[in-house]
Amino acid sequence: MLLAIDVGNTNTKFAVYDGAVWRGQWRASTDAARTADEYGAWLSTVMGFQGLSFDDLRACIISTVVPQALFHLRNLARRYAKMEPHVVGEPDCELGIALRIDNPREAGADRLVNAVGAYVAHGGPIIVIDSGTATTFDVVAEDGALEGVIIAPGINLSLQALHMAAARLPRVEIKRPVDVDGGDWALGKNTVHAMQSGVFWGYVELIDGLARRLKTELEPSLGSMRVVATGGVASLFEGACRSIDVYDDDLTARGLLEIFRRNGGTL
Repeated sequence: MLLAIDVGNTNTKFAVYDGAVWRGQWRASTDAARTADEYGAWLSTVMGFQGLSFDDLRACIISTVVPQALFHLRNLARRYAKMEPHVVGEPDCELGIALRIDNPREAGADRLVNAVGAYVAHGGPIIVIDSGTATTFDVVAEDGALEGVIIAPGINLSLQALHMAAARLPRVEIKRPVDVDGGDWALGKNTVHAMQSGVFWGYVELIDGLARRLKTELEPSLGSMRVVATGGVASLFEGACRSIDVYDDDLTARGLLEIFRRNGGTL
């Protein structure tokens, strides 16, 4: 079985693939100081709930945007799974795609994995919207190449900034604001509703507006593009964003699996 690990700025996702299906997927808060032993104890427990153990693992692949976390996760693979992991972004890990950006070294591992996962699952050209700590837009061409990226602050960061910078604004739940009858309603009648409306509908318009701009700029040269959304908070916008064609929660895991295969990995 394959252990796929994706380290984001907020959460770290672990997934196990048995060669046919994903047997389990689990999230932990990202902590660069968490040791291999701490990861090992936690992961052994959650895998056990699915009848899995470290003895079942035959390979490991890691993608991380938090470089400090890599040391401990590499030791996790070596110490508990008795293997050397593939690491996305390292010279010996082939992606199998072109990077048509000014400095390929700047491309985050998450951008690379999402580009591969989106292309394998949905083809190209395609716009991949990843809603997490940041809200990112990756453009993948018909041949699978990464054409470029847009990076905006994530919705949680925006709410946190409002709470921290304005003394009288509370910390609020992210949710789709509605009126007393349950219908969509943007204009706030109280502080909480006003904040939720500004952030939620603001991000809906950000997503739809940037997707529309990318299509206007790029479709004449790349062709008609579909839009796929993924990430921890992407489901919040389902039914609200007019631009999104597909919601794919497994896109990153699928990208890690494909990169593993492109590097000769078999299960």
